[in-house]
Amino acid sequence: MTASATLDDLTSVRSDLAPSGTLRAAINFGNPVLAQKDSETGEPRGVSVVLATELARRLGVPVAFTTFEAAGKAFAALKANEVDIAFLALEPERAADVVFTAPYVVIEGTYLVRDDSPLKVIDDFDQPGIRIAVGLNAAYDLFLTRTLKNAELVRAPTSSGAVDLFLSEGLEAAAGVRQPLEDHARAQDRLRVVAGRFTSINQAMCMTPGRSAGLRYLAAFVEDAKASGLVSVGLVQSGQDGGLVAPRSDTR
Repeated sequence: MTASATLDDLTSVRSDLAPSGTLRAAINFGNPVLAQKDSETGEPRGVSVVLATELARRLGVPVAFTTFEAAGKAFAALKANEVDIAFLALEPERAADVVFTAPYVVIEGTYLVRDDSPLKVIDDFDQPGIRIAVGLNAAYDLFLTRTLKNAELVRAPTSSGAVDLFLSEGLEAAAGVRQPLEDHARAQDRLRVVAGRFTSINQAMCMTPGRSAGLRYLAAFVEDAKASGLVSVGLVQSGQDGGLVAPRSDTR
């Protein structure tokens, strides 16, 4: 099934993706590469909003946004069928409960430290006595929980709160998405972002399982959004790097 399905196809797709007659989309403000709150209106904006809006237009249904301050909360809402789609990192822990498209954006997970920190490269961090602030259940929390052997993770309720925790508690580092960490480093003296990455974070659209027509359509929609330039435009319009678009995936 393609993203330009026939009318009969769309009946099944709408039933899967928007069973209430409205496409309910979870928007995570915890990842500012994907979504931001408009400073004047408070409304959500960003590439995930652009994608949800266009998906609803193609389905011929209205869209309703539910916003969250952390990815873990958006995931919980999707798992509980409180929303129909979400924009989350492709993580094995989540794949047991929701189904993903191929990624539409790829971002880097890295570390923020103080200028005088002896930690210089990614391999320096997994040592006893190194305390790293992370946002609870963010993609990089899940990844570092699996991979770190010696360093200690200290969790904040949100990703932005992880930087506050790092600063207020005198921790050795904060882990997160490169772009917002670089914003923190520019805004505050004596902070720097470590070169390199501990993981690439594949951001995808997702929905609850057992709805095959909807998933096929959603997967094709993501590929079309990448190929047409919609993802790149959505990133650039919200002040992000248009080069973060994920490579094409063969969905045939």
